[in-house]
Amino acid sequence: MTAQLHPIWEPEKECMDRGELEQLQLERLQATLNRVYRNVAFYRKRFREIGFVPEDDLTEPAHIKRLPFTTREDVSDSYPYEMFAVPLREVVRVHTSSGSSVNPRVVGYTKGDLKTWAQLTARVLASAGVTHDDVIQITFAYGLLSGGLGIHYGAERLGASVLPTSVGRTDRQIKIMQDFRTTTLVSTPSYALIIADRMEELGVDPKQLNLRFAICAGEPWTEQMRREIEERLYVTATDNYGISEVMGPGVAGECLEKTGMHFQEDHFLLEVINPETGRECEPGELGELVITTLTKEAFPVIRYRTGDLCRIVPGSCPCGRTFRRISRIEGRCDNVVVIKGVNIIPERIGDILEQVKGERPVYQLVATRRGRLDQLEIWIEITERLFSDKMREQRTLVDEMRQKVANFIGIVPRIRLVERGSLAREGDRVVPFVDRRSG
Repeated sequence: MTAQLHPIWEPEKECMDRGELEQLQLERLQATLNRVYRNVAFYRKRFREIGFVPEDDLTEPAHIKRLPFTTREDVSDSYPYEMFAVPLREVVRVHTSSGSSVNPRVVGYTKGDLKTWAQLTARVLASAGVTHDDVIQITFAYGLLSGGLGIHYGAERLGASVLPTSVGRTDRQIKIMQDFRTTTLVSTPSYALIIADRMEELGVDPKQLNLRFAICAGEPWTEQMRREIEERLYVTATDNYGISEVMGPGVAGECLEKTGMHFQEDHFLLEVINPETGRECEPGELGELVITTLTKEAFPVIRYRTGDLCRIVPGSCPCGRTFRRISRIEGRCDNVVVIKGVNIIPERIGDILEQVKGERPVYQLVATRRGRLDQLEIWIEITERLFSDKMREQRTLVDEMRQKVANFIGIVPRIRLVERGSLAREGDRVVPFVDRRSG
């Protein structure tokens, strides 16, 4: 796969010499730090506490490591507008993040921010193979969450046709694919597989559709899931990454080489740290993604701890882009569930369940309490591909799953099979963990 076969949206920026890029980062970082020092009381207080003066104490991007991290709690505590760096009259859009905190994390955008956002999501779409000739069906939520509109404006910037179908109503989604000749599906990976399941039930042959690409985001997924999406929908499936507090979609995205997501380093400063110690991770080492915005006007963030776990991919990409790459998101720091003194990461349970039949189920961990003892339940949505209607085969499969999980974590879980679509969701994403313990 070559860049010539798949043109780069902004080659003069995406293929920039690393020395030029670092100089650009420094200039933009200095401007951002000066602006938040002047306009955001939260950061001014933080800088003064450590005696940091932006004009004097930053001569290279690495010096940012002197500054403290910004956390999700910091943003929630600043609800709604205290961390905005511009007057509210200059804010033309407001989005909020998903999550379960008391106050949502509120993010503002100026006209300039929206223009930048559209350009960055256009880059991500172009790197995934999308052109102005494509018809893009966006199944992300529209509204206060940033996913749907973020991709939407990038697709329009690219010149593609947009079908803003939003979430759910799978039969209708498939009908639109057929009638409107969709070429690109934008969805969570699990929803792409739900669409594939439903197509089989309806007798719809995906080879008769015009689908070429699936652009997936919003939840951790695996290479096995990618292969299944590609084989069942006859598409090329790529990963992309965004987070509302930083921008939304468009922060990073895979090219057709599928060797990691190119991180938009001319607009964001990238760090991966050990979430326990805060030290910088080596390339290839799993850690927490930390992002500093370099061009965001309304809502700049400094060393923002995303809670997302990934790795910096070493080496360069054959596509010609010079931005560093990050791996797919492998889980979240704050998804660690403690049951009977055992730390459990929900995504790792998914890996174990996938080993049983080579297919990752849609599942949710549920903590309950019986008397004084915590119990772990795993609720799994039933699909025809995964579970047989023969009770004996179903019991055998459940027993095997239970045993594999028990061997992995040292706790024997209870496995409950539930109807498809019945698990608790935030938007179109399954909530990975529900705590039903009380007292």
